[in-house]
Amino acid sequence: MEASIESAKIIVVDAQGHIAGRLSSYIAKSLLNGNKVIIVNAEKALLSGSRSSIMNDYLKKLEISSVINPRHGPFHPRRPDTMLTKMIRGMLPRGKAKGSEASKRLRVYVGMPEQYKSFEKIKFEDAMAKKPLSFYLTLGELASRLGWKGD
Repeated sequence: MEASIESAKIIVVDAQGHIAGRLSSYIAKSLLNGNKVIIVNAEKALLSGSRSSIMNDYLKKLEISSVINPRHGPFHPRRPDTMLTKMIRGMLPRGKAKGSEASKRLRVYVGMPEQYKSFEKIKFEDAMAKKPLSFYLTLGELASRLGWKGD
């Protein structure tokens, strides 16, 4: 097991231009292989589909709350980085040590932190948007509609 930890790589992924679901599946697989993954520009990840249906689905999710007390959850992410983290977490095995260890190796950032500017950014060609960007909704646009003010 120690040999796999030593061979683990740090992978920096620029989410700009990637479709969020496809990107999430690549990231989840990489995390399960033991790599540490850092995602930058999470607000520029894309969601495919009709803008109005995506917005309506997320607004309906926000109406779901606890009958007893809202402190008990469920808690709905409104920031692009937490939305992307939750998408990836949903693709990892639940309740198993393998899945929880993998999720600890994930870091997602809005924008580009200074310490990762010098790293080589990886792009997954299969996860890139094929249509013009006007066909997609960015996570940043969705988050701002849900109440995120931006950092």
